[in-house]
Amino acid sequence: MIVPHTTPLSEPAPERARTVRKAVVPAAGLGTRFLPATKATPKEMLPVVDKPAIQYVVEEAAAAGLDDVLMITGRHKRAIEDHFDHAFELEQALAAKGDTVRLDAVRDPARLADIHHIRQGDPLGLGHAVLCARHHVGDQPFAVLLGDDLIDPRETLLSRMLDVRDRYEGSVVALMEVPPEQIHLYGCAAVEPSRPGEDGVVRVTGLVEKPSREDAPSRYAVIGRYVLDPAVFGVLDRTPPGRGGEIQLTDALRELAADGTVHGVVFDGLRYDTGDRADYLRTVVRLACDRADLGPEFVAWLKQFVAGLEATGARRDRFAA
Repeated sequence: MIVPHTTPLSEPAPERARTVRKAVVPAAGLGTRFLPATKATPKEMLPVVDKPAIQYVVEEAAAAGLDDVLMITGRHKRAIEDHFDHAFELEQALAAKGDTVRLDAVRDPARLADIHHIRQGDPLGLGHAVLCARHHVGDQPFAVLLGDDLIDPRETLLSRMLDVRDRYEGSVVALMEVPPEQIHLYGCAAVEPSRPGEDGVVRVTGLVEKPSREDAPSRYAVIGRYVLDPAVFGVLDRTPPGRGGEIQLTDALRELAADGTVHGVVFDGLRYDTGDRADYLRTVVRLACDRADLGPEFVAWLKQFVAGLEATGARRDRFAA
């Protein structure tokens, strides 16, 4: 999508070493769309093949060089803390059996990064969750990764966003072009080119939280990856509750965008949405098919299963006729 620019083009900041080392992972949601499974189990701990969804997110952060991860949790989320801690009895039992494969799998979560936890307390929205990270982050830029959005490990979205932050400073959001009938499900960005010759990077001039199809300024949806300047904390401090009575991160970023300090990285790669039950099931199937240890056998079974469904459907149609 090509848009004209109406304000002076941004100039990149001088080359420098990467400045972002910290990641924040909000994980305090109630997971009501997955009840009753999430009554006692955090939605972030639901397995995607054989790893909880939140582990994929932390692996993504670590792969991009973010070695300090703060998880914003809530009540009944202790399982997340336990998963990223050592399990001495289990590790000793696996070591005694000589089961090195499972032993490494159990140890890996605790070795991904320096992981911290803090409770949000009141569920007052994503903006409030980010604000809870203020003392841990301090005056440093930081990344925010939402656990509902899984980015395929072969993609480099987060690294691209960190590079854009290092060039332009300010804040960076991930954008994906979606069909018009889906834009009401997302925050939506108004954009213009950032500078000539830079494909896939735009400047964000405005943001609207979950607009109607008619009111959307574009088809660019904000997906769950952000690299934020610490200036966002001061804005969140004075941001009143917005849509749904919650403090919306989108509202704070809209104010920053008015100063020309928010850029967007357009992403057209593989993204998996685990926040919806049907999309969660599709995510499990797609990632299982990609696994070298599971894929060949699973794909062969899946083909037989689908063929059986089609045959059953044909028989039903014949009987109905």
